[in-house]
Amino acid sequence: MTKLQNNSALETVQASFNFEIDKFPLFGPENMKTPVYGLFRSDNGEFIGKPCAKGYVPHQTEDVLALVESAGEVFEGATDVRCYFKNAHYVSVAPTKDLRKQIYGTKDNIFPRFIIRGGYDGRGFQATMGFYRDACANMAWMRQVEGTTVSIRHNCNLRENMDELIDQFSNLNESWEILANTIESLENQKVRLANFLSQVYTPPAADASSKKVEKYKKQIEEIFRRVQLERIKTDRPNMNSDYEVSAWEAFNSVQGYHQHKTRKGTTDFSRIISASSTNSFVRKAESVALSLIA
Repeated sequence: MTKLQNNSALETVQASFNFEIDKFPLFGPENMKTPVYGLFRSDNGEFIGKPCAKGYVPHQTEDVLALVESAGEVFEGATDVRCYFKNAHYVSVAPTKDLRKQIYGTKDNIFPRFIIRGGYDGRGFQATMGFYRDACANMAWMRQVEGTTVSIRHNCNLRENMDELIDQFSNLNESWEILANTIESLENQKVRLANFLSQVYTPPAADASSKKVEKYKKQIEEIFRRVQLERIKTDRPNMNSDYEVSAWEAFNSVQGYHQHKTRKGTTDFSRIISASSTNSFVRKAESVALSLIA
């Protein structure tokens, strides 16, 4: 990574997380002392994460900077850094596009991403090998693919452990081939889209209200339309009479639907976090898709 690229990435992180996390004791009624402490943003006083013990040392922006710097060293030229904060620091670090992987033809490529999460929920730092997909302009990750996520120990000042961090990101970088090969296997596995979606979304019961049935029907029809439009965009043939698609398309039909349709009004990166990390339907779609190639 050149010095200019490195500085640009770090400046983006510093500007996005220009606050500290303070720890203060929590009190009960009438100022009753408790052994519990709370974490608060220094800029707006927002309560962060979960209550903690006296000895807990919250990580700070300086630690996130160390992670981004070490990730950039591994990629040897990060070109895009995106940041988001919600009870945790989230950062996406992207390399140059030389590392792209072709999945189908020339219009369905994926590019690697390091997704860094620094939480205040007792889990500390995690780094995941994610991907950006040209066909749908989505960034996501598949946490259930073995070897694509690592936990990073937090020792007060991570900048003192740069060599260790670089080694960890180097090991994680090797999982790009694992992830890409998994995605290629999903592309080669065919599935009936209706059957796949019925495993992700429970169909309404026979006695369900007409409103619930109509809502379910519209959701499934919208996902079918997304798949068909994407097939046109990527030069895939039209779906046959059985509506058969690849498991890769089926997974992305769910992931893309929730990333673009159900998180309106939020920033791009927050949609990604919501869809890829916390949305139960996306997690279920990943499980169903991976079970087809297990």
